[in-house]
Amino acid sequence: MKTNDRIIIGCVILAAGNSARFGENKLLAQINGKTMIERAFDAVPEVIDHVAVVTQYDSIKRLAESRGYDCIINSQPEQGLSLSVKLGTMALKDKCGAIMYQVSDQPWLKRESTAKMLGVFLDHPDSIVGMSSGMNRGNPCVFPKEYFDELCSLSGDRGGRSVIEKHEDYLILFEVPAKELMDIDTPGGIPTVDHG
Repeated sequence: MKTNDRIIIGCVILAAGNSARFGENKLLAQINGKTMIERAFDAVPEVIDHVAVVTQYDSIKRLAESRGYDCIINSQPEQGLSLSVKLGTMALKDKCGAIMYQVSDQPWLKRESTAKMLGVFLDHPDSIVGMSSGMNRGNPCVFPKEYFDELCSLSGDRGGRSVIEKHEDYLILFEVPAKELMDIDTPGGIPTVDHG
């Protein structure tokens, strides 16, 4: 699917986790005056045509809708990451030629980085493009439409990584600073002061 000779790109923001190790909804935790979910939203680049936020939380639904994003409620987050991936993919697959999947707990992910990664994808539209830092692979990842059916067939607590493992020959890694791939699972992971 193309517009003005460019592939239409969607973004699925995965925001339905139970935050069990954090003890409360970590996506509403404040970091330098912004919640973690707002930082995730801020990292979505302008080249994205459609955004779907998958969540179980009314508070995040309201924040998503205030930005004009679609919101899909995952009422069974205990089924694992695969259900959120499937719900988001189903919401966007008929509108988009590619989808970027982004988690919500990487508060130092930068919009400039996601935009450059998507630039790499647009230069190689048959490839899967994912972020990495050295040997550490991470999120976001962008998949062309050829992989949507596989992403919708995932089960359990498995995300796009299991699809990538089957198609390593089509994977391009986009290097970013390690900090951008850091996720936060516990309150101790949030700095009291951060200048980055």
